[in-house]
Amino acid sequence: MKTIKKLMKVTFGVLLLTSTIAFANNNDPIKKSNGEVSSEIRGVETPTIVGVAAGNENFSTLVAAVKAADLVGTLNSEGPFTVFAPTNEAFAKLPAGTVESLLKAENKATLSSVLTYHVVAGKFMAADVVKAIKDNKGKFVITTVNGEKLTAHIMDGKVMLQDAKGNSSTIILTDVAASNGVIHAIDTVVMP
Repeated sequence: MKTIKKLMKVTFGVLLLTSTIAFANNNDPIKKSNGEVSSEIRGVETPTIVGVAAGNENFSTLVAAVKAADLVGTLNSEGPFTVFAPTNEAFAKLPAGTVESLLKAENKATLSSVLTYHVVAGKFMAADVVKAIKDNKGKFVITTVNGEKLTAHIMDGKVMLQDAKGNSSTIILTDVAASNGVIHAIDTVVMP
């Protein structure tokens, strides 16, 4: 019994020492720099934004568009990114033939521009967006990866995005976690 107690004390001491060294080196194996629990410790690897979208049938059109625009590598990179992801129903609202036309190789630059208009550098959770709207007198201007702007505002208790053409989209699902950012689903494709 004494041997087991000694072994437990030694094991606890080693774990305590390892944690102290990791903390002192700012290399905590349990928490990442943003405070999130490391996926290696949880035992489950969180997919990237592309992986999350590919795993959800409601984003199959978006995934096909990301592939056609050759943006998979970018959206699989470290990021972090916030993606306002149009659902399949959002793409279906576009005029007939628009999606098919955008997916053609000769329209790759236009498709890339449309898709990067849905991406913001940095990770903005829903609470961050709402706070920014309230802190900026009801409107929060967001610069997208393609350089154009979206304006977020609240209408009837819902966060809305207004695009450069004055069209609006509603955020219908928030805070879908990915290893390199976050996804918020929207009900309408926004256009630069």
